[in-house]
Amino acid sequence: MGGLFGVVSQNDCVMDLFFGTDYHSHLGTRRGGMAVYGKNGFKRSIHNIENSPFRTKFESDLSEMEGTMGIGCISDSDPQPLIVRSRHGSYALVTVGRINNKEEIIRDMLSASEVMAEQSGGDINATEVVAALIAKGETLVDGIRYAQEKIDGSMTLLVMTKEGIYAARDRYGRTPIILGEKEDGMCASFESFAFLNLGYTYRRELGPGEIVLIDRAGEQTVQQPGDKMRICSFLWTYYGYTTSTYEGVNVEEMRYRCGASLADHDDEIEVDYVAGVPDSGTAHAIGYANRKGVPFARPLIKYTPTWPRSFMPQNQQARRLIAKMKLIPVDALIKDKRLLIIDDSIVRGTQLSETVEYLHGSGAKEVHVRPACPPIMFGCKYLNFSRSTSEYDLITRRVIKELEGSEPSEEVLAEYADSTSERHKKMVERICEQLHFTTLKYHELEDMAESIGLPESKLCTYCWNGRE
Repeated sequence: MGGLFGVVSQNDCVMDLFFGTDYHSHLGTRRGGMAVYGKNGFKRSIHNIENSPFRTKFESDLSEMEGTMGIGCISDSDPQPLIVRSRHGSYALVTVGRINNKEEIIRDMLSASEVMAEQSGGDINATEVVAALIAKGETLVDGIRYAQEKIDGSMTLLVMTKEGIYAARDRYGRTPIILGEKEDGMCASFESFAFLNLGYTYRRELGPGEIVLIDRAGEQTVQQPGDKMRICSFLWTYYGYTTSTYEGVNVEEMRYRCGASLADHDDEIEVDYVAGVPDSGTAHAIGYANRKGVPFARPLIKYTPTWPRSFMPQNQQARRLIAKMKLIPVDALIKDKRLLIIDDSIVRGTQLSETVEYLHGSGAKEVHVRPACPPIMFGCKYLNFSRSTSEYDLITRRVIKELEGSEPSEEVLAEYADSTSERHKKMVERICEQLHFTTLKYHELEDMAESIGLPESKLCTYCWNGRE
């Protein structure tokens, strides 16, 4: 994934940019970047943040950066921001999204004798591809429109020119952009909480496909929002920060409702405690425990002094080790106890299986598992979302292949996704058996959507049912 933040001010904006960008650190682990525009023109800084928090890498840059406009990002992919010199003038660019047809776009550009620079790994920066598409427009705004129309996937972006910042939300609103304001400036942010401690107040959220220009005079809509929205449901279930609000729905409140809904539709089982896998499972577990009247407990505590980040390295072996090292058991709440554990989702199954084995090894009598969403059946094709990008990694698909003896057809997959079918029941039973859970019951898609509170037609549910 990734997050972005931009600010336009009548005064120096570097500290606002620094802290506003830092507040997106839960959305990515690989790189962070900032660019400012001031009396000395554009200045940029990019650092690898895989082994260090954003703040420690960028503190030394603050004294060297000055300007009244700035954009920043946290990225799980390419180095950003880019400084671009084009026929539309010079500008800085940050993006959040995914380009499924990147190779096709690159081939078309190379066949037209355009030049694309390779990174050290031999790939071409996706943000550079966006910049190349923007260059094809008659104006900068036309270019942004063209890029969003050409891209198969999702693209939300900020473009900082000498005049102001263009904020453009993905045309189906899969990721958010929220505007904040204070007396001497405005900001655009992925996360709604990122600007509150900086003195900004909430102004509004951009609609799907909307483009606005933010300058010292305020904001101006240069492309009206579209009617169709498919905002990612995982914003609330998993990767959105608990204090954030999207489309008027707060993440923490949604998770309480989601946990309560899980409790309403669960079987009656005797447990000593309800617990959440930290951090994203915690609020779901509180909602469940409150509804059932069962004590909430924290038998696993995340060790945050040295493991403050919520995402994991790309390497699976390192990811498994860090997942274990981050959690410390509370033996008094585990030994001889019957536990009901709620996690935001089950993707590969590896980490949750090891967590459950950890609990059994610490003396738990029973471990019942209740994911806060339905079984993930399809890899995400709209966002660079590390939890569900490859279908070959999904435990559901591995189990289905075992049960079917071959790769399933679309019709068979649809049957497995149907929670009322016998195939679905057998899949859940097999997952429960393989991961050594005492019992396993997934959340229903309709109930999860109801917990969010938006019409299901406005939510992206592709990873659960394959519907675009």
